[in-house]
Amino acid sequence: MKRMQISKAFTLMEPGPVVLVTTNDGKKNNIMTISWTMVVDFTPKFAITTGPWNYSYAALQKSKECVISIPTVDLIDKVVGVGTCSGADTDKFEKFGLTPVKGKHVRSPLIKECLANIECNVIEIVKKHNIVVLECVAAYIDPSRKEKRTLHAIGDGTFVVDGRKLNRREMMLSKLPEGV
Repeated sequence: MKRMQISKAFTLMEPGPVVLVTTNDGKKNNIMTISWTMVVDFTPKFAITTGPWNYSYAALQKSKECVISIPTVDLIDKVVGVGTCSGADTDKFEKFGLTPVKGKHVRSPLIKECLANIECNVIEIVKKHNIVVLECVAAYIDPSRKEKRTLHAIGDGTFVVDGRKLNRREMMLSKLPEGV
């Protein structure tokens, strides 16, 4: 084993996949790239890590809603581009050629080019850890998309792309307690 900088330890456990989060502050739409996400429990709840340094954070606080859009590997340059400029002075939908689609439950738009979109309400902001907890109110997937591989950020400017699926459903389902 080779010792590494403790400040880089997060690169060993980066979650997946990289997502685009859309917001609407009542005046305009915005998109931010988020690589720190998680599923909360076995419920339709999610969490993202963001804070006041991010332009979209104010819209999240104000509107209490967003959309998590899941891009695929063919959108990598747009995903990185969205994450390297600010919505304060950039219309990211226009600049990166992404199409906003009106949500059914939230004002924040879905992104047409993404594999999936999840409309969410903000249910808690844990300021101490810069965590925004979200509850899913609707989810959509585009089964017609040929590309389904998602991106996973390592945290140092490199990415891993999903590969083939390994099926262990029978093995796992046989071990779950009843009712789950």
